[in-house]
Amino acid sequence: MTAAVPAAAPSRDLHVFLVVGEESGDQLGASLMQALRERLGGHVRFSGVGGAAMASEGLATLFPLTDVTLFGFLQVATGLPRVLRRIRDTVRAAVDAKPDVVVIIDSPDFTHRVARRVRARAPHIPIVNYVSPSVWAWRPGRARAMRSYVDHVLALLPFEPAAHQRLGGPPCTFVGHPLAEKIDLLRPSAAEAARRLADSPVLLVLPGSRRSEIARLMAPFGQAVERLAARSGALDIVLPTLPHLAAEIGAATAGWRHKPRIIVAREEKYAAFRTARAALAASGTVTLELALAGVPMVAAYRVAPIEAVIARRLIRVPSVILANLVLGENVVPEFLQQDCTPDNLAGALAPLLADSPERRRQCAAFARLDAIMEIGAARPSQRAADIVIAAARP
Repeated sequence: MTAAVPAAAPSRDLHVFLVVGEESGDQLGASLMQALRERLGGHVRFSGVGGAAMASEGLATLFPLTDVTLFGFLQVATGLPRVLRRIRDTVRAAVDAKPDVVVIIDSPDFTHRVARRVRARAPHIPIVNYVSPSVWAWRPGRARAMRSYVDHVLALLPFEPAAHQRLGGPPCTFVGHPLAEKIDLLRPSAAEAARRLADSPVLLVLPGSRRSEIARLMAPFGQAVERLAARSGALDIVLPTLPHLAAEIGAATAGWRHKPRIIVAREEKYAAFRTARAALAASGTVTLELALAGVPMVAAYRVAPIEAVIARRLIRVPSVILANLVLGENVVPEFLQQDCTPDNLAGALAPLLADSPERRRQCAAFARLDAIMEIGAARPSQRAADIVIAAARP
């Protein structure tokens, strides 16, 4: 990583108004705050909406993130009036604060509604969008619509700038994925790499972090592990999860013949990634995390039948696996909906435990990720900070 180079000291503190809507955005916001402080030698102040990570960096949030984070139909139905009120509160605060720049981070259902209203009421305030909506996968018309209220998009994925250009979206720059700042946690030492090849291989089982994912995936994942163990012999099964889901995961695995080690600590999770020989994972960011760690995998996903029908009509990408999309080829096997069966999962996992063509193909593809994602260049948060500063002071 290149060292941070502070910008010239400004005549006054830069005022950045930040808007996030959930925890993932809160983590990005905190890293951006750190980088802006480094770049500007401390000559920056913050206001807006954030969570615990941004609070630790000095943000006094207008309201808790739980006010705008909704999951599930019932929560949406009962919580929508509160969310609409918080959108109005955020817009009013942003316009009244007269910041040098507004940065909206992820959570487009909330943050983009704020941005549109800020642009209508105060069109002179620059607006930067950190994390592009998935316009390349579905609802491509959003890209062109964003031109009216977003001045610059900061992309996490290397193919997103070209997608915005093709779809008529705002200027878009690839700044890098936050996983690039965790490479040292993901890559094994010599001893850990040797553990990957030892007897009783470590198999990661990653059924997702949402209760709906766990409910749909734990049964086929558990049955796949049983079939794999019967075919391949002893396995050290490790299941990382979040603390608030540990009891639920424990209950769901109580009937497994081969019990997994359930871990919740962040350090234990990364240690498992560094020693795992293979993984069975729910589709999501974790597939890119595993790829960067060099762990061959099988990915799967199930949603409600009506959601699957809608998704098939809307999604316009050759794979739903993030690692495949970044690599530009379907190297990770994916089993969706009715194809997510124990036999399919176990059959695709088995060769990944041996020195097979399937394993070698994935490992060779993953080795290209450093170049594709520009890992080793400036930290993503530093790149993002530089563009935010430029947008605030054109």
